[in-house]
Amino acid sequence: MPPLGAPLAQYSKFNLNPAGVAGFFGGEEAVSAMASVHLYKGRRWLGWYNAPGSGTMAKEFGRIANSRFWDALFPGPNDPPAVVFGLHGKKGPRYIAALSRMSFQTGHLGYLTMERSKELNAMKIKGRETLPINVAYLAMKNVDDKVPVKLLPFKTALWGLIPITVSVVTCVMCSLVYDWFSFSVILAGMITSGLTSAVIGEGRLVIESVMRPFAGAPPGHGILIGEDEVVVIKGAEGDVNVITKGRFDLVMAGAKMRYHAIGLCSLLLLVPVLLQLLLIPQGTFFGQLMFLVSLGVSWVYNFYLSSLEREKLHTDIFFEALGSPQMLRFQAGTRTTMATFVCLLLFHGVERSSPEKDRDLRIKILDSCLPNDTVIWRRWKEKVVEQHLNIDDDAGNLPYLAENGEDQVFLESDRALLRALLNDAGTAFREYLDCRGILPDDSSHQKVE
Repeated sequence: MPPLGAPLAQYSKFNLNPAGVAGFFGGEEAVSAMASVHLYKGRRWLGWYNAPGSGTMAKEFGRIANSRFWDALFPGPNDPPAVVFGLHGKKGPRYIAALSRMSFQTGHLGYLTMERSKELNAMKIKGRETLPINVAYLAMKNVDDKVPVKLLPFKTALWGLIPITVSVVTCVMCSLVYDWFSFSVILAGMITSGLTSAVIGEGRLVIESVMRPFAGAPPGHGILIGEDEVVVIKGAEGDVNVITKGRFDLVMAGAKMRYHAIGLCSLLLLVPVLLQLLLIPQGTFFGQLMFLVSLGVSWVYNFYLSSLEREKLHTDIFFEALGSPQMLRFQAGTRTTMATFVCLLLFHGVERSSPEKDRDLRIKILDSCLPNDTVIWRRWKEKVVEQHLNIDDDAGNLPYLAENGEDQVFLESDRALLRALLNDAGTAFREYLDCRGILPDDSSHQKVE
């Protein structure tokens, strides 16, 4: 069969610059797009297209294969897959446990929890305003660590059929004009990209955490403290640990052999780069144009995947794994209102122990939210805690949040400050008494089936 008389096939002496092609289509989008392969059902099988940036992907993924042989070919840090694909490594806010008094830095899942709280509309707490700060209330559900992480629907990833179709069509068009050079380059790009996606995508996304705390551990109630956001987390110790101590991980069956397979795929990703440099200049202008079309459509698809809010996808998957716990959000007008409200929410429904211990636990939380340590601030915290320990159902009866004879020893300026701070605390108490009926139960009150 004679070659198809394509209009552009006659320009056989016209060659595109392969160096320019390699320079225009970078690999950052390709690496970022590959990071979504573990987030969608079936996404690993939709990588059979002539993907650009295979050289960059080879260097990036080759370092996952941690061995002396692969380290020699792909030098650099041997980060675990979860870090390479952006599933781990974010620094989260500081966490303060209310009952155990522990304080430590959270990681990626703590960061995602804080970001999820910012997506909610806040109920405004009426009162004095200086610098508003938000308070979120998260009631954890019982988290089943045996249930696999639910991935995003497969239909979202079906856009991958477009670059696959274009790559197949351009490959066929090259064969019809007998341009086997361009045909080989496109086909090699499809095969190596598809194999890499299938091998890397075999990793199973899981959440690792301390799910079984020691017997008799108190509830894991605590707070995540950010710059302009505080998240109150209520729940059993094991459930709260998922946020504060947990992390995403990629589990691969036969990890050692799987890492070697990733290294081999990374080596194969270099083949299209070499073929592009060697064979594309030998092809016809029509074949070179078909190569560019396949590469361009694939780049647009990779750009689309890399433009998705990956952290939003991580958050959706994470909260689905948590059982979609209920979260409420409030906006306090001042930090004193915030600190008082946080303390009230945190100890809502918590069983009392000894008066001295209850007082110390609440002072600890107030100190964490407001580290101010002057005489007036200490006096204010004492009054707030005293009111908290003697709270009743009457929002208009807050005797401990008013001046008394003991406060007369302070200067008038100090007393004016104390009155303002006590008014802020009164605002928080009234809001709490009004809204505590809508606060959802957490897993520390729920029976595990």
